[in-house]
Formats: sequence, structure tokens, C-alpha cells
Amino acid sequence: MMMWWWILIPFVLVLAVFLYNRRNGQNTVKDEKPMDILDSRFAKGEISKEEYEEQKRTLNIKN
Repeated sequence: MMMWWWILIPFVLVLAVFLYNRRNGQNTVKDEKPMDILDSRFAKGEISKEEYEEQKRTLNIKN
């Protein structure tokens, strides 16, 4: 009987943490649009102006 407590207590703790995170929205995924991602990358300096303009044209063609 004592063995079940060693299984039950960690299970309850993991379940509580999971439910707490879910309620606070920490597991949600941001719904970013491609242009938002492109703008963010350009603002961070990850891509050059030429790359930005080329990819922007490509995205506008697909829309």
C-alpha cells in the first residue's frame, strides 16, 4: 500500500503543474503571419534590406 504513494504524489504534482501552465496560457503558440515574421527578422538585423525586399515581393506574389 505504501508503494502507491510514491507513484501517486509525483503524478499529482506533474498534473498540477501541467494544469497551472495550461490555465496561464504558457503553452499557447503565437499565430504570426509571414509578414510579421519577415518584419521581425529585418528589425533584428537577421536579414539585409535586399533580402527583406526580395522576400516581401515573394510573399506579396503568393497572396
